[in-house]
Amino acid sequence: MEDKIRVLGRAFDILEALSAASVPMTLSEIAAATGLSKSTAHRILGALHDRSYVHKTDSGTYTIGFKLVEIAGTHINNLELLTEAAPFLSKITRELDLTAHLGILDGADVVYIEKLDGHPNSQLYTQIGHRSPGFCSSIGKCLMAGMSREELGDVLDKCDFRKYTVNTITDRREFISHLRQVRLQGWAMDDEEYEQGHRCIGCAVYDYRGLPIAAISASGSVSVLTDDRLEDTVNKVKLWASQLSRRIGYME
Repeated sequence: MEDKIRVLGRAFDILEALSAASVPMTLSEIAAATGLSKSTAHRILGALHDRSYVHKTDSGTYTIGFKLVEIAGTHINNLELLTEAAPFLSKITRELDLTAHLGILDGADVVYIEKLDGHPNSQLYTQIGHRSPGFCSSIGKCLMAGMSREELGDVLDKCDFRKYTVNTITDRREFISHLRQVRLQGWAMDDEEYEQGHRCIGCAVYDYRGLPIAAISASGSVSVLTDDRLEDTVNKVKLWASQLSRRIGYME
């Protein structure tokens, strides 16, 4: 274990040296900057290169790889998204008296990155960081509906289409047809499809490229989110998702 920790520390030393350099570094320069032997530095650079954390140029020098930039960019974007989403999630809890979620899609699962409770004592299953199957989530449906055919195919291959309730869509073709309707109407609903007695209305949030990067939703029990409240809830969640999209750079 100590050897693994030591190697991990050396890998961080290399990444920090590369990030501090104004130009690509040679193997000798990296070894000198980190106090490592050339053979050790070369071995660690190879592992980092394989994972795209380091890029090797045609001349044999090294720079920070795109994977590290991608991770940092995603983190920064998520921080911005959380900040900009906060007032709209508050609107869901304050004006609709429902539980608000902000979620992203990771593979075939929805990951909830923010949650505000309209009813703090409710027994909703979600918490920040919770994962749930995207095919029976309003957030998951919204984000899948915005995918290309190839992207969607890859995601659906990972779905088990398990029957959680009597309302769960378990047929792949039926689900694809359902997503077409979601795309047309601009919102999605989990109508007791993951948990009996629970409903959720979701709408996608788009970035400056016009890509759906997240979704917000309003959730509640069927006794709270009743049929006569659906239209008003849909209209408001759509409006707030659209306003949030514009706040993070989306141009319609």
